[in-house]
Amino acid sequence: MRRALEVCPIEVGVAVAGGDWKLTTVWKLSGGPLRFGELQRAVGPVSAKTLTRQLRSLETDGVVVRTVFPEVPPRVTYELTEAGRELAGIAVQLGRWSERFIAPVEASTVSEYGPAS
Repeated sequence: MRRALEVCPIEVGVAVAGGDWKLTTVWKLSGGPLRFGELQRAVGPVSAKTLTRQLRSLETDGVVVRTVFPEVPPRVTYELTEAGRELAGIAVQLGRWSERFIAPVEASTVSEYGPAS
């Protein structure tokens, strides 16, 4: 992250939030704590290995808190920190921008190469 900060503050955000499924994971956690299986189903077609890697990265960066309950079998939940809740707000805004951005593309049915598929 320090190297990203040397370049530009935006690069810090990209370093933290960039990566497969990270923003979607943050967005899904904005509704409250979830167990791993619940989160995996909510995020979509993400492998357990990828989700685990991204959750560890988000935890290291202070975006997600992992709580292990002293039960047998152990119960683990993931939830957003304050920084994570702020990032979730940005993810919502990015989603809204994406919907506006893609609408003209979806509306276009003919291009110079013929009908869109």
